[in-house]
Amino acid sequence: VQLQASGGGLVQPGGSLTLSCAASGSIFSVNAMGWYRQAPGKEREFVAGINRVRSGGSGSTHYYADSVKGRFTISRDNAKNTVWLQMNSLKPEDTAVYYCKATSTPSLATEGYWGQGTQVTVSS
Repeated sequence: VQLQASGGGLVQPGGSLTLSCAASGSIFSVNAMGWYRQAPGKEREFVAGINRVRSGGSGSTHYYADSVKGRFTISRDNAKNTVWLQMNSLKPEDTAVYYCKATSTPSLATEGYWGQGTQVTVSS
């Protein structure tokens, strides 16, 4: 599985950005997709995740880090093999390199595939 992330950039505090991540390759094996981020001098941390809706399922499950709840929204289009992260009310502390991840299980915490990072800078 290959993941191609895009959409990062420079934005002022309070602004918005949308990141996207497109999966290719053995996509039939992909279940959860989501985002992590790593700020300078800090550990990589979980941001948001979403599971794949299986046939007959009741819908996808979204989950977020407490620091982004209410500001970030994750969504997914299985037909396009793409996941998006809509980021609103951005704060300087959201500045980081954002990484897309995909796993073959419902949990992003398991071993999986990583995309290249995309830089998000929130600054006036």
